[in-house]
Amino acid sequence: MDQKVIHYPEYWAGKKLSYPNVPAEAGKFSRSVVVGNLIFISGCQGANDETARVETVVFEKQMEIALGKIRRALEEADSSMNNLIKNLIMLKDLKDYPAMRRTELAYYQKYAPFLIDNPPVSSVLGAQLGKPEYLVEIESIGVISRE
Repeated sequence: MDQKVIHYPEYWAGKKLSYPNVPAEAGKFSRSVVVGNLIFISGCQGANDETARVETVVFEKQMEIALGKIRRALEEADSSMNNLIKNLIMLKDLKDYPAMRRTELAYYQKYAPFLIDNPPVSSVLGAQLGKPEYLVEIESIGVISRE
């Protein structure tokens, strides 16, 4: 069975991230890819997409920015945050784990109430991220529809 594949490109500061314009620190070309009912969302971090800069060193703010990118990617694919099914959360410092969970819960309460009682599967690990100022990066999988 053939599945239709849709690529949603990533833009930083108005520039499409595609060869040969990809900056060295950006190893991706698509923000998300849809295959059938699945939505694969590339690593989202706390950089502002309009400026391509990290504008805050506050962990919770970077986490909110990353979750906002995930929400927008899901909406772009005609889905919603309630359809998030898997997260891989990479933290620069594992001491931020409690703040990550608090911020994630508050975000779900606001944008994805279904996930409060039905949270996505998630893995959390400590990692060296793409830039020294990145504190968190999240890769996600969602579905267009849960039906």
